[in-house]
Amino acid sequence: MKHISELINNVEPGWELVSNWINDATNKIEILPKNEKQANESLYQTQVTTRSPMGAIIYETGGILIDNGWIRILGSGNQKLDRTLPNWNKGKTFNEFGEQPSIFLIADDVVGGFFGINGGALGEDLGKIYYFAPDSLEWEPMDIGYSDFLWWTFNGDLSEFYKNVRWTNWEKEITEINGNLGYSFYPFLWTEYDNIDELNRKAVPISEIWELQQEFAEQLKTKE
Repeated sequence: MKHISELINNVEPGWELVSNWINDATNKIEILPKNEKQANESLYQTQVTTRSPMGAIIYETGGILIDNGWIRILGSGNQKLDRTLPNWNKGKTFNEFGEQPSIFLIADDVVGGFFGINGGALGEDLGKIYYFAPDSLEWEPMDIGYSDFLWWTFNGDLSEFYKNVRWTNWEKEITEINGNLGYSFYPFLWTEYDNIDELNRKAVPISEIWELQQEFAEQLKTKE
């Protein structure tokens, strides 16, 4: 694994590019302050350089919250988003730091959707972003890379993308939870329902949502 000094690029820092995108963004964005020690550790564990947008976000932020916290882009951790990018993936997409994951989780949303980079498990389009949809329990291709994914979260029509899973007064409700939580719905989102407002929901650890969804997705595969 490369030393942290080899990963920090002061000549062409990716944060300048990401900052410009944020300044021009049309969606609401909150940059979470970093903890310097945690940022260094997370960058080393991820083994990407700060010249890349991903490395820049890890090194310069504790994470980024989009649209009142509806989407959480993982960085090096903060009280509002107490998950680092590498630690969130460890045990899910790889076992030890330095391993090449077949899927790399980079962000998620409050309704239990997960964004991941295809490292080989999802097809031949390596480096492309997929969305694990909570209403289908399948990885759906977005046909964009990490940089374009950032631009989409900053400027995309999120209301259209999430039109079936946004309930009345969601903006106020999600500001009352932190980035370690998501909403669990019953009946589940992958079952049939007419209106999201009719479902029971409660805030639970996002890790529980991930584990439950993976379990159900595996069960559905075995039934096919």
